[in-house]
Amino acid sequence: MNFDAATVLVLGDIMLDHYIAGNVERISPEAPVPVVRRQRAWTVPGGAANVARGLARLGCHSRLVSLIGNDAAGSTLRQEIAAEGIEAGLVDSRRPTSCKTRIMARGQQLLRVDEETVGRPSLEEITGLRIIFEKFLPGCSAVILSDYAKGVLLRASSGDCLCLHAIQLAQKHGIPVLVDPKGSDWSRYAGADCVTPNTGEFAQAAEKIAGGSLDAGRLENDAAARMSIAADLCSSFGLGRILLTRGARGMSLFEPGQPPLRIHATMREVADVSGAGDTVIAVLAACIGAGLDWHESADIANTAAGVAVTKTGTAPVGRAELDAALREGRDNPKLFNINELVEKIQEWRRHGERIVFTNGCFDLLHPGHISLLRQSASFGDRLIVGLNSDDSVKRLKGPERPVQNEHARALLLAALQSVDAVILFGDDTPEELIKAIRPDYLVKGSDYKVENIAGAEFVQGYGGQVRLVDLVNGCSTSGLVRRMRKGCE
Repeated sequence: MNFDAATVLVLGDIMLDHYIAGNVERISPEAPVPVVRRQRAWTVPGGAANVARGLARLGCHSRLVSLIGNDAAGSTLRQEIAAEGIEAGLVDSRRPTSCKTRIMARGQQLLRVDEETVGRPSLEEITGLRIIFEKFLPGCSAVILSDYAKGVLLRASSGDCLCLHAIQLAQKHGIPVLVDPKGSDWSRYAGADCVTPNTGEFAQAAEKIAGGSLDAGRLENDAAARMSIAADLCSSFGLGRILLTRGARGMSLFEPGQPPLRIHATMREVADVSGAGDTVIAVLAACIGAGLDWHESADIANTAAGVAVTKTGTAPVGRAELDAALREGRDNPKLFNINELVEKIQEWRRHGERIVFTNGCFDLLHPGHISLLRQSASFGDRLIVGLNSDDSVKRLKGPERPVQNEHARALLLAALQSVDAVILFGDDTPEELIKAIRPDYLVKGSDYKVENIAGAEFVQGYGGQVRLVDLVNGCSTSGLVRRMRKGCE
């Protein structure tokens, strides 16, 4: 996933999330409430600003358009947004900046205090937001409308609707629009490519168009009703699709004319669900902006939501966390293809880590292999092992090799603590692979001469180093195979 190439524009309500954490050791003598002894406090961007923050943490170019108050909370929020590298267009508002203060103890939320003024935007505010939105839109890969019903995306008293204008303008540019909705009036989301309600929001919208009440709890257990409601909502408002987020039950993707796609939740210990919806729409938009289809994007967003709920407070899911979560479902999370590995190397290098590369067949792991890998790992921070494919081993070692297939060999290598990544290659030498990886250190055994090592000249050409390490006497796979076969005769 090349999120670096995606530019996503977020339009919506921003707020400052303020946290106060401490210990509870007694109940107040004044009232039956806990007394929190404050230990620390911090602030983070919330609402649409948290969505933009999540995009930036994924590696996207993140743009944000919103209203902000001319007050202390607004000043802090501006600084927090700038620190995340978000390109922001913030229109000054007469109303105060929305601020949510959460009192925490032992990782649990005891109380939330909201400071805000909710109301329709003025014509002046809508005009300012529209000008910035139109300026930021060109070059975007996707648009997110993050609606917290505070004012930015509400209809103005004059009837003007920034939501509809944004959707229509994005459609003219061929840019997909994703909406995280609020409230029952979905008419202002008409024409959006995707709306991502939770079950309660889904039921509210259905009640609005049906003119009757719906039990969200009963709706959870009625698949046919969910499908019928989704079809009605898509038809009524010209929506491309609905991604229904269902908490522990995962997600359901509804597209007109298609059977619903059920995505099961990843089982994790839940610490805090706040911000999970922001994570879903941020990751979904990043994936769409990077060129993935809706089914694959929804699956990845579901995985990200599973990570988000393990975090306390409003906290985005970073690219490394998402990659790790996606790899958990694989038999071998350390086995990469070349595109994945190049992205992972870029991430490692951003943290100043040095890359080491070695290669071989590693058919039957023995003490000599373990020594080679441990010595190799000592030269840098991340060790990548290039593993000859089965066809490559046959060409090099003969038709009766390898003893173990490439997946078994890769799994054994990945089990070693010293190995950070394994990649298969089918050529007789790893030279092309080395050119793609550009390691800081290229390592081989002392039975080689530097001038005969594939890729050595290339590595030395850009300032990398070639190192030879000591071998363990009497250890070789070929020798082991000969002794095994002799014992079987």
